Amino acid sequence: MIAALAQALPKQESGGAASIAIVLGVAFAAYGAVIALFARDENQAAGNFSATTAIAGMLTFALGAYALLGDMRIAAGVAVAATALLAARDELHGWVEQITWPELRSAVVLLAMTFIGLPILPDAPLGPFGGINPREVWLIAIVLASVSFLGYAAVKYFGARRGLLLAAAAGGVASSTAVTIANARRAAAREGSPRLLAAGVAVALAVMFLRVVGIVAALKPELLVLVAPALIAAALTAVGFAVAWMTWQKADRDAYRSVKFRNPFDLLSVVRFAVFLGVIIVLGRALGEAFGATGAVAGAIVVGLVDVDAVTVSMVRLTPDTLGRTRAVLAILAAVASDTLSKIAIGAAIGRGWFAADLAVLASGCLAVGGAAAWLTFAFLAP
Repeated sequence: MIAALAQALPKQESGGAASIAIVLGVAFAAYGAVIALFARDENQAAGNFSATTAIAGMLTFALGAYALLGDMRIAAGVAVAATALLAARDELHGWVEQITWPELRSAVVLLAMTFIGLPILPDAPLGPFGGINPREVWLIAIVLASVSFLGYAAVKYFGARRGLLLAAAAGGVASSTAVTIANARRAAAREGSPRLLAAGVAVALAVMFLRVVGIVAALKPELLVLVAPALIAAALTAVGFAVAWMTWQKADRDAYRSVKFRNPFDLLSVVRFAVFLGVIIVLGRALGEAFGATGAVAGAIVVGLVDVDAVTVSMVRLTPDTLGRTRAVLAILAAVASDTLSKIAIGAAIGRGWFAADLAVLASGCLAVGGAAAWLTFAFLAP
């Protein structure tokens, strides 16, 4: 109310913008002093130390002023958000108290990668064979770091069993390879049950299969009849492995409770992965340019090791002017198969042990079922 009166009074005079600013400043100072004194006495009586009351009061003044000078809808929206935060104050305080320094450091690094590093990178192809887009490659690296951090946070707040699967499903929307690398590192560091971590990869893999189906459905629906059967069959197989591993491993329940992740992610590893992505993408494009239509499939296999979405979008856009429907679908499925096989390599090189064995069984099963579905589809439906 004080803010509203401070704004209404100058408008009745001829002082203009300067008088409005002066009256508003004086009013805010007086109001802030009263609120600060009240908050101090309140803290002394309660034996507490908190600036919440003072800040909320000053925010109320500012929103009242902005409602008159600016946009009332924005002021109302901020007021509702502030009220919600105040209502959840105790829960937020408890959550903040649980944050450790490694978690805070990792969060700050991830935010810096996203809001400082990403905007300053060139958003144009650089290098031979069409080059690589540094911003796109760095964005994939951010996804890897985010998946690792998300898995850490999910396990901490939801428990190992639910947390890992939730993180894997969310990470699979962006990159199943990132989920596989993150879980492989945890398996190598013995930060959880290898079978539980493999089940997370199975969930991410299923999401990847369905994600490709979604991209094709959105950009070129007529290709769905050839693409969808194999990918849906592979997705169901991956889900089957995840459910079986989570259901049958009764002996691993102690391992579920004892899971404890250490550092959310390692920045140096993320940077190395970004460089590796760039090399793979350039190699795939070189094969595509060198061997024409046949090279498109070969290039899809190489690029599919790290980026199935880019291959899918590219092949869809080349249909039917440059590539026929059958050739485009083969390239998409080849990229998906390549990405699936890469899980075996990641498991063997990073995770090792039972985790690597489980990923080998998972990938082989998905490829076998998906391959059989693709063969039947092409046998009966291909032109």
